[in-house]
Amino acid sequence: MGLILLWLLAVSTVTASEDVFIGVNIGTDMSDMPHPTQVVALLKEQHIRHVRLYDADRAMLLALANSGIEVIVSVPNEQLLAIGQSNSTAANWVSHNIVAHYPATNITAVSVGSEVFAALPNAGPVLVSALQFIHSALVASNLNTQIKVSTPISSSIILDSFPPSQAFFNRSLNPVLIPMLKFLQSTGSFLMLNVYPYYDYMQSNGVIPLDYALFRPLPPNKEAVDANTLLHYSNAFDAVVDAAYFAMAFLNFTNIPVLVTESGWPSKGDSDEPDATMDNANTYNSNLIRHVLNKTGTPKHPGIAVCTYIYELYNEDTKAGPISERNWGLFDANGNPIYLLHLTESGLLFANDTTSETYCIARDGADPKLLQAALDWACGPGKVDCSALKQGEACYEPDNVGAHASYAFNSYYHQMGMVSGTCNFNGVAATSTTNPSKLDVFFFNLRILLKLKPSRFLYIWLIVCNLSFKIT
Repeated sequence: MGLILLWLLAVSTVTASEDVFIGVNIGTDMSDMPHPTQVVALLKEQHIRHVRLYDADRAMLLALANSGIEVIVSVPNEQLLAIGQSNSTAANWVSHNIVAHYPATNITAVSVGSEVFAALPNAGPVLVSALQFIHSALVASNLNTQIKVSTPISSSIILDSFPPSQAFFNRSLNPVLIPMLKFLQSTGSFLMLNVYPYYDYMQSNGVIPLDYALFRPLPPNKEAVDANTLLHYSNAFDAVVDAAYFAMAFLNFTNIPVLVTESGWPSKGDSDEPDATMDNANTYNSNLIRHVLNKTGTPKHPGIAVCTYIYELYNEDTKAGPISERNWGLFDANGNPIYLLHLTESGLLFANDTTSETYCIARDGADPKLLQAALDWACGPGKVDCSALKQGEACYEPDNVGAHASYAFNSYYHQMGMVSGTCNFNGVAATSTTNPSKLDVFFFNLRILLKLKPSRFLYIWLIVCNLSFKIT
């Protein structure tokens, strides 16, 4: 089933000079990597205005020229040692990969390495030198105010991360972290942080609830509370970001903003990764985007949005490791969306907005008793008007719990604004993006209609009952 991705662009302010944004990472571990011009065309089509590259590929930078898209370029880990040991090597890198393209290509930052402490521990001692050498080369080219320099760190180096107020960085890294933070502070840069609630959830052995990891709404008594600050945390993302702020404060750095350079959720996984699903990826990324662009901030810094780059634009089918490693993308190599993001009421939607085509139905094979319980809740506490399901009314037939539940589920889903997490009903409901209007032809031939699968018959029945579908 072809699904249409909804992307979102919203502009608001964190400070007088900074915009709130969601960007994407562009990896290239693909057997059929699209041509750079195709990549940029997709970015424009989806109104994606911020990207992070894992290198400084010349063809990609040329394709991004005059597009208005803001770009983070990267020094790959394999080049870090050479740059960190030689000022002239760093200057040459900046000349070829920054100066040669700026300002036509709107480069806004340089990411020096990626998760160096975990991926390349022997480069730790030269990391700060690499940051300083790249910055010095930018100063020499009079570009240091336009282009910031930092290095992405993994949240795994933050120890004792909950409660966030007790968090601190791995002390063995302090000889590098302290001068690194001094550099970020003195240059007005930001801490680049990779935040993956998926991994925190997977490694927690059930301690972290799935809803907490996915930004699903929690009642106040289910929120995590920091006993030291009495701050309430309704999601894992905010807790990790605040843990980074507290860890920096522990080292006496209190004015360095956090930029989340990677966050996302895999849409597919191995048998031991049951929660790597399209529905969960959809829920996480949709809620993350809404959370950032609504300027919710974190409990420690309410109202100050944490700009974030989604990991990632494409599924990277040649990456090693478990199946999930190859399924973080929003698109496949042909530019087809992997799943639909639910972004209703989150800002300016793009021209290919098809949120109105999503609806909520009972899952095939769901336990009838669970369906009945969910139906009762929707028509009771859920405040759905179920009068049309009464005997003799328009939607009484077919008289079975699956059909009636689908009516109630979809009504509730739409009255809640189709927000992610409102089509779950304890696992007996699911969203669908099939356009029911494509099935109208079946009304003209009863013989064909009767041959349809029950699920297809249900789609038609839902249209007849006028369940607020907005069909384009």
